[in-house]
Amino acid sequence: MHVIWSADCTDMDGDSNIRIVVEYCEHCGFESHYQELASVIKEHHPDISIDSRPGPTGAFEIEINGQLVFSKLELGGFPYEKDLMLAIRKAISGEPLEKIKDCRAPCVIL
Repeated sequence: MHVIWSADCTDMDGDSNIRIVVEYCEHCGFESHYQELASVIKEHHPDISIDSRPGPTGAFEIEINGQLVFSKLELGGFPYEKDLMLAIRKAISGEPLEKIKDCRAPCVIL
């Protein structure tokens, strides 16, 4: 499964106060998902800090300012970009963050 990230949010003040960390499974091939995600976020919010770290098998966990907002380990699939961009907009505006509860269908290989 190849996730294509697109963003529908515009640059806002306060981006520099946002730190995103993505923990992902390297041997699962999720680095490309992280790179695409980081590229889209940086394109629309160049002042946001986005980093990665290795995670356990199957992981693609996203934290915004230290709060877990998405867990592939819990949901089984990757986040919808609209949900992640909404979480970023909330963080920028200082609103409370909620955990993303929806995801793309998991990839099943038969």
